[in-house]
Parts: sequence; structure tokens; C-alpha cells
Amino acid sequence: MGRRECVLSVFSQNDHPEDTSVKNGHVVEGDENVERGNWSSKTDYLLSVVGCAVGLGNVWRFPYLAYKNGGGVFLIPYTLMLALVGIPMFFLESSFGQFASLGPIAVWKAVPMLQDPLCNLTLDDGCFEIVNTTWLHVNNETCPNGSEIYVPHQGPSEQYWDKVALNRSHSVDETGEVVWYLALCLLLTWLIIGAALSKGIKSSGKVVYFTATFPYVVLTILLIKGLTLEGAYKGIDFYIGSQSDLSKLADAEVWKDAAIQIFYSTSISWGGLLTLSSYNKFHNNCYTDTIVVCVVNCATSVFSGFAIFSVLGHMAHVQDKPISEVVQSGFGLAFIAYPETLAQLPWAPLWSALFFFMLVTLGLSTLFAGFEAIITTLLDQFPTFLRPKRLYLIMGVWFSLYILGLECVTQAGIYWIKLIDHFCAGWGILIAALLEVTGLSWIYGVNRFIKDIEMMIGERNWLFWLWWRACWVFISPCLLAVILFSSLATFTPPTYGSVEYPIWSTALGWCMMIFCIMWIPIVAIVKVIQAEGSTLCQKISAACTSAPDWGPYLKEHRGERYRNKPDAAEDSNCMQRLTMSEM
Repeated sequence: MGRRECVLSVFSQNDHPEDTSVKNGHVVEGDENVERGNWSSKTDYLLSVVGCAVGLGNVWRFPYLAYKNGGGVFLIPYTLMLALVGIPMFFLESSFGQFASLGPIAVWKAVPMLQDPLCNLTLDDGCFEIVNTTWLHVNNETCPNGSEIYVPHQGPSEQYWDKVALNRSHSVDETGEVVWYLALCLLLTWLIIGAALSKGIKSSGKVVYFTATFPYVVLTILLIKGLTLEGAYKGIDFYIGSQSDLSKLADAEVWKDAAIQIFYSTSISWGGLLTLSSYNKFHNNCYTDTIVVCVVNCATSVFSGFAIFSVLGHMAHVQDKPISEVVQSGFGLAFIAYPETLAQLPWAPLWSALFFFMLVTLGLSTLFAGFEAIITTLLDQFPTFLRPKRLYLIMGVWFSLYILGLECVTQAGIYWIKLIDHFCAGWGILIAALLEVTGLSWIYGVNRFIKDIEMMIGERNWLFWLWWRACWVFISPCLLAVILFSSLATFTPPTYGSVEYPIWSTALGWCMMIFCIMWIPIVAIVKVIQAEGSTLCQKISAACTSAPDWGPYLKEHRGERYRNKPDAAEDSNCMQRLTMSEM
């Protein structure tokens, strides 16, 4: 019996190809891809990718890690990890997305088995009285019976952060109520993102001219101001001077911190980079883009360290404290330590406003890419139905994300943010990156992938590809595997300051991480079951074989290697494909 393929098309844009650019407001005359659109200019793309890669992790995480892990010595493992993992993975993702002109899900037609679906003074009489040590010294008194107790001190900035800004409860068990002003800020954020992406990359590509460049203006202003402050040299020396400890290089924890920071800094394996690169023109030089963006990103991390530590050095000088007592990580650095320092400077409101507005623009630039990744994924999966309704899709997605985010603006919201960050933003991304590089290098084939890239940027000699081949096939996968297993082996339950999380929340964190990654093996098993073949090996081989329509999106770019395959643009207009056996 023969087989015939029946394609059922509910809506077909091919009947009226001339109307495509009219229906899609995000496509303009001159775009190479009249269905998906392209970046208006190379600058739009580069600024969007820089905005995606350069985020809050560069400002509030890198300086602390440098201090914690040997000062300037930390730049050695950081640079090596950037060269061995960051840049190779960045080049792999950007060229992968650009070659197929598809988003994070549809692009895995290359290896269907990996096509993941969409889916934080006791006294003798029994009474007690609390006094501080200053009162004891002034009144020449001592604590009886050695009954001194330690009461954690909160400065004004920390009290404002906990009691006013967050209205924080005592633990994750106490959800409390939604903090109304935080809910309004969250709503405003999503409205800005939705408006900026209303016309896709055409509108967001213009917004990033401000959001991606403004942080550099602020960091430069803060650095110049910081260097003029008394005691600034102490902070700089602490950052890359006398604190540099070469013995730290023998500590595996230092290398793990450097590798994980690369993922925070470059935004690889989050889906945003694949999405942004998918809107490039086919012959864009993604290799040059990779070098430029990664160098800018690394330089931004180092530069922000100087801006942060010059001001913290002044704070330590004024308070006559060691730098180590002033430095904090994460939220503590961004919302407590650094703002407290700025509040002591002349024209404090100005410096504070600039700093916090910089944090807003850093967050927005990163969210633009993440939000666009979701929209692009849905559009690629259901192009005929959703592309004419792009605005409604954006409204539906941002409203859904706003509702889901309300849990994070309750009185226990900061605990949920920390819990999600602790579990989902670490191991999940490492697993995704490991599967990504392994799938393309070992299943799809590194030599085949290199030929795909040469179709876009032109042929290169074997020496050029020697480094990239070594990283993609062996170095990067091995390093990612070591980092993943070492992180799991050294797991510590999440905490927020001195507040420990209950067992149920830790268990929930593991469930969240498993939920994020479990779809990959589930889809792989389904693909193998549905694949043709009489034996398991044949089925696995068929599930790992690229889809019939895999290749460059447009027919004119397919060349000799993909000429006989169906056009992806034409195939994307079909709502369903049913394969039926002839009777």
C-alpha cells in the first residue's frame, strides 16, 4: 500500500502573498523576510542584544563575586570561562537562530527529539530587659551572669527596604496581602514592555537606543563622582588591588562562580538570544556580532565594579569600617548598601534617582528579549492564526504574566523571588545549555552545523574552525557538565538573610525546576514512539533526523544543500499536517 500526505490548511496566506506585509504591521518594505520581518538596522540588533546580555547581574552580582573570590584574580577564571563557554555558546545560539529564522521552539526542527513544547538581658527574677552596649559603657555597668545577647542591627536603608518598600513578612509561610504600590509598579512595567513591543522588533529596536545606552551614561557619571570622593582608593584597591589572592585559583568554588556568572551576564540558553538573532538578515556576520557583544559585556562587568567600589570605598572611609563590612551581594548591594552610600553625598536625590532609573532600564532591556521570545515562539507555532492578531497576543501574554507575578508582590514576594532564582535560574539553564550544545554538536553534527554557518558568513579555513569545533564538541559540554554536577553536589537550601526556608518550600523549588526541564525528555520519548522504524535504534535515529522542511527560512537562501526541501515559509502557513495510509 502506498502513502500520501494530506495537508489541511485552514488559512492560507500563499493565496495572497502580496497582502502579507500589509497584515503584519511589524514588516516594512525592504525587509528580506516578508513574513517575520527583519531588524531595521544592524545597530538595532546589536543594542538589543547588548541590552539583553548586559543586565542587573553585571551591576549587583559581578562586583561582589570579584571581592569574594580573590579580587582582580577573579578576572582570570571569569575571562577563561567567557572564552571557553560564554563566547562559543553565544556564537552557537546566534548563528543557529539566524540560520533558520525561527524562535526557540520551532528552530529545533533541526533535532526534533529536543523540540521542547511551550509551556526567592534575662534577669534573676525571670523578667528581661534589653539594653545596648553603649548604655552599659556610659553608665559603667556590665551584663549580669554573662547574659549578653546579639540583636541584629538594621540601618535606615535596610529598615526602609524591609518595612516600607517590601512590607516584608517574617517568612514565606506568611503570604500576607498584595502590596498595592508594588502591584502598580509591576503593572506599569508590563505596560511599558507591551507598548515597546507592540510592533515587534521595529518598535523595541528603537526603545533600546535609550534603555541599552543609558546605564553606561549613569555608570560613567557615578564612576567620575566616586573617584573624586575621599577614600575611593580603598574601594578600588579592595576590588582589584591588595585583595587579589592567587591562591583562590585553586578553589573549585571560584571557577564555578565564574562559570555561573557567565550565564547571568551573557543571557545564553534563556531563549532571548535565539529570538533576537532569528530576525537578522541571512547573510549577517553573526561571528563579528558575537565578539563585539561578548567583549562589551565583559568590559561592562569590570567597569561597573569600579563604579560600585569607588563609592563603597568612600562609605567605608566615612564609617571607619573595613570594606568587607560594607559590601553585600544581590538585593543587598543594589537596594541597601549602595543607596545608603549615595544618600550621604551632596545632591543625594539626583544620584539616587539616576542609579535606580539605571536599574529600571537594565531590567527592561533584558525583559524585552524574554517577552519577545515568548511572542516569537507562539507566532512560529501558529503563524497563520496569530500573526494578524499580534497586538491581541501581546495583550494576552503580558496580562497573564502580570497575574502570575502578583505572588511576587505580596508581603512574602521577596521570598518567592529568591526561591525561583535559587532553583530555576541556575540548574535549569545549565541543563538547557548542555542539551543545546550536545544536540547540535553530537546529534545534528558539528561539521554540518559549520557548513550551515558558512552559508551565512562565507567559507573559512580549517584553522578558523579548529577552536570552535573543539569548544562545541568537547570543552564547553565538559565544563557545563562539571559545573552542573558540582553545583548539585554542593547544594545548600535557600535562605533570605537570616531567614531559613521551610522544607515544603525547598521541595516546591525542586518541583519547579523539574517542571521546567521535564518536558524535554517527555517530548523526546513521544518523538521516538511516533517515529518510523521497526527497532528502537531505528526509531531513535528517525527522531534525531531533521524535519523535512528544516533549513533556511527563505527559498533563495537554501542553496544546493537544501534546495530540494520544502520552503519553510510555505510550510509554516499550514495549520495541520496529517499523514494517512492509503487503503
